[in-house]
Amino acid sequence: MTDRLKGKGIIVIGAGSGIGAATVRRLASEGARVCVADINDAGARAVADEVSAGGGDAFPVHIDLADEASVQGAVSAAVARLGGLDGAHINAADLGAIMADSDALSVELAVFDRTIQINLRGHLLCTRAVLPHLLARGGGAIVYTTSGACDSAEPVRPAYATSKSGLNALMRHVAARWGREGITSNCVAPGFTLTPEMEASGNLPPALLEQMLAQIPGSRLGRPEDIAGVVAMLLSEDGRWINGQVYHVNGGALMR
Repeated sequence: MTDRLKGKGIIVIGAGSGIGAATVRRLASEGARVCVADINDAGARAVADEVSAGGGDAFPVHIDLADEASVQGAVSAAVARLGGLDGAHINAADLGAIMADSDALSVELAVFDRTIQINLRGHLLCTRAVLPHLLARGGGAIVYTTSGACDSAEPVRPAYATSKSGLNALMRHVAARWGREGITSNCVAPGFTLTPEMEASGNLPPALLEQMLAQIPGSRLGRPEDIAGVVAMLLSEDGRWINGQVYHVNGGALMR
């Protein structure tokens, strides 16, 4: 690992598990000081403790993307501890809503509304919270986690795809509006990524894994670390001339 993020203060929102947790580990390994923000306090604390025990600099804060005061409070707490903010990875989603997302005729409006509330409105709240602090630093980077569902048609999950398509539009708006003021704004779109939580759930039979692997021209499924590496690049100086882009990290499942 390099020290290309040495001294950078970064908040990862949705960092208590999966891709967010892997991103925290990667950022800390490259020298960043990281705020581990999640609605799951125990998960955020465990990730922060793990990084700290390994010699990194990380600390947890509570955040609820459905609550504007919570978002503002979490970012303010992060800035107070970090002394400023250089970057943000906004990675949260309501996985329960995803599981209940069916099709346009049958999806419950409560599920649709909750998906939009977290995946889109919540990401706008996070953007509004972090942007002033990045601008105060003279610039910085925002990376959002979106999805290939925006570009590949699916017979299910209309609420999820709609929210992520809106997130791509929000990302490009931020890039266009504040790019001249030193802000870069990009999305990373993971393919099927096998997280430790998914593996531990017992809901991934071998046949399903074989099916998912057959859909990509590669030798393995995605890992959270694959996504974390791209996020780290976009948050570093190596990504300073990348703005308004969606990076598909999917093993070639979707080529465009």
